[in-house]
Amino acid sequence: MKRLALAGAMLICALCGHVAAQTTADTPNNVPKTVTAKSPVQVGGQFFISYEDGRVSGVPYSNFFINRAYINIRAEVLPWLNGRVTPDIAVDRDGDGEGDLELRLKYCYVTASLPDLSFLQAPYLEFGLIGRPWLEFEQKINLYRVQGPMFLERGDVLNSADFGAQLGALLGGEMPEEYQKTVSSSYPGRYGSVALGLFNGGGYHAIEHNLNKSIEGRISVRPLPDIIPGMQLTYAGAYGKGNVERSVDWKKNVGHLSFEHQRLVVALTYFTGTGDYKGKTVNADGIAEKNSGWSAFTDIRIPETPLSVFGRYDHFALPDSPSEWEENTIIVGATWHIHKKSKLLVDFEKVLDKNGDGLTEILKLSVEYGF
Repeated sequence: MKRLALAGAMLICALCGHVAAQTTADTPNNVPKTVTAKSPVQVGGQFFISYEDGRVSGVPYSNFFINRAYINIRAEVLPWLNGRVTPDIAVDRDGDGEGDLELRLKYCYVTASLPDLSFLQAPYLEFGLIGRPWLEFEQKINLYRVQGPMFLERGDVLNSADFGAQLGALLGGEMPEEYQKTVSSSYPGRYGSVALGLFNGGGYHAIEHNLNKSIEGRISVRPLPDIIPGMQLTYAGAYGKGNVERSVDWKKNVGHLSFEHQRLVVALTYFTGTGDYKGKTVNADGIAEKNSGWSAFTDIRIPETPLSVFGRYDHFALPDSPSEWEENTIIVGATWHIHKKSKLLVDFEKVLDKNGDGLTEILKLSVEYGF
């Protein structure tokens, strides 16, 4: 069956070249924008291919691998109704099939465009296997998912997609076309954007182990759209239970300050919470532990070149655990932007414990290919 699944994925990839209107995976996910599609069916893809060399937990490590391979298929049924299905090719790391390439679904949902409601513009409803409010937004600012997971996903606090339903909208219309063309067309609300959803809570690759649902939301505010158009202030939160049979709290509160410019992106994140979406961050008595941390990211484009340099620092801690566990991650790299979202990058990643001792040191060469 796995061979058949892979053959199906290869066939879809081959057909991509014959589709008249193709879109890249960086099409904003907040979209009711498919009403402008030139074709009722659009096919695109996004592939992450890497080579890593270094040490993990003191053990030498060297590996070529496919980190992710997404195939995006979008279809418009009516001017106000469209859908998306995204198979995800990933490496099986468990069980008898360890090492095999598996085809699974990352997204599968329908989107209904709703009438504008005063200050809420381009509102929409998503239903199915959808992106969660926080990571969908963050990954449109930090465009280096090819390097590795985002801050909270790396800390296993939450992942990027889940089964559920979500309402969203832009605040106060859209930013000017020139800003969307030269800086960012993702979540282009003039005064920000908002999203609120109800989810299973266990993530897109987990079986639901309880009857609890998580409430997750995000509100982003662009306070000075005419003076500092690239600045946004964001709050994101989640409230629910971890995905285990017993009742384990899961709460998160995220504060985020971002600035986007044609030549510079800066993002600062602070997080505090209890437990995680898996229900695994617990003490010896099975009670969810508090966790917290912060992250800083920057991407600097070198003028008159397709090159940029980027850096990130993550601090994640369990302050109330007996071991007072913490982990600090340093990432620095350089990127050649080939075309749109396609890029080639090399980076160095180092993970340190609370004593400053190195847990991981890896040099990476990665390619992101989007069409």
